[in-house]
Amino acid sequence: MSAPIVHGGGITEAAAIFGGRLDDWLDLSTGINPNPVTLPDIPVAAWHRLPDRHLVDGARNAAARYYRSGESLPLAVPGTQSVIQLLPRLVAQGRRIAIFAPTYGEYARVFASAGFSVDEISVPDQLTPDHGLAIVVNPNNPTGRAYPPADLVGIAQHMKANGGLLLVDEAFGDTQPDLSVVPSGVDHDNLIVFRSFGKFFGLAGLRLGFVIAAEPVLSAFQDWLGPWAVSGPALVTATVLMGGDTQAVQSGISERKAGLDAVLRQAALKVIGGTPLFALVEHERASGLHDHLCRARILTRKFGYAPSWLRIGLAPDAAGDTRLADALRDADLA
Repeated sequence: MSAPIVHGGGITEAAAIFGGRLDDWLDLSTGINPNPVTLPDIPVAAWHRLPDRHLVDGARNAAARYYRSGESLPLAVPGTQSVIQLLPRLVAQGRRIAIFAPTYGEYARVFASAGFSVDEISVPDQLTPDHGLAIVVNPNNPTGRAYPPADLVGIAQHMKANGGLLLVDEAFGDTQPDLSVVPSGVDHDNLIVFRSFGKFFGLAGLRLGFVIAAEPVLSAFQDWLGPWAVSGPALVTATVLMGGDTQAVQSGISERKAGLDAVLRQAALKVIGGTPLFALVEHERASGLHDHLCRARILTRKFGYAPSWLRIGLAPDAAGDTRLADALRDADLA
C-alpha cells in the first residue's frame, strides 16, 4: 500500500507542530461549508434500532429528487471515500486507469496500490482503448476545472465503445448544480456518479455520500459494503435536509466566498482556480506562507505535487475573514 495522502482538516497534527489549543485554530484547509446546517429532529428509534428498510428507502428517494436522477435511486454509502476503495473491483486487471489530473489524490493511490497502471491525463483526446475506467472530478478539486454535462456524456459514450467506465465525482456539485451530468447521463449504463453530502451541508463528520449508477454497479457496491453500512441518524438527516429548501445554505456559502475573495484581492494573491467552497492561489513561496499562517493558528492546504499552490477554504464569519486578512498583511508576500 502506498503512503497515505495528507488531506485538509488535520488540526491536531498542525497544533502539535505549531502549538496552540485546537479551539485556537481557524481551519481553512477543507472545502466544507464552515457553517453546518441545523440538524433535524432525529427519532430515538433511529439511534436505537439498526437502520430499517424504510429509512434507507426514504433517503434514496429524497436523493433521487435532489440529484434529479429520475427512477434511478442513488445508493447511500458511508462517505464516498468508502467506495473509492472499492473501485478497483469494477475494472478488469490489465486495463489502464485514466485520471483527469491534477485532482483528488486518493483515486491514483487506490488504483496504484491495487496494481493498476494509472495515466494522469488533461484532455479527453488522451483516452485510449486500453483505459478501462476514466475518472473526472467535476468541478475539480483543487483547480475548479469544469466540464459541461454534454462533454461528460460524450466521454461516457467514448469509453463505452471500448468496454470502459466513466466515473464523475461531483463532490462539490451542490453549489453548481448545472454542471451535474446526472439528469442527462443517468441512462448511460457505464456512467458512475459520486456525490458528497457533507461538504454542502457542513456535516462532513456524518460520513455520508451517494452513488448514482446502473443497478449492477449499485448492487455490487451494496454487497461489498455489507448490511447497515449507513447509520439510521445519517439516513434521517439526509431525507429531511435534501427534501427541504436549500437556498439559505447556498446563499450563506456565496456570502462567505465573497468574503474570502475580498481578502485575497486585498492581499494581492493570485487566484488561479477554485469552487464556491474554496479558492486556489498561486505564490512562489506558498509553503512559507502556509507556515506563516499556521503560526497565526490558521490552517490552509498545501500540495506536494504543486509547491506554489495553496487551497484556502471559507471562514465561518466576517471575523474569520478579518483574522485571515490580518495574518496575510503580516506576511512577507513580496
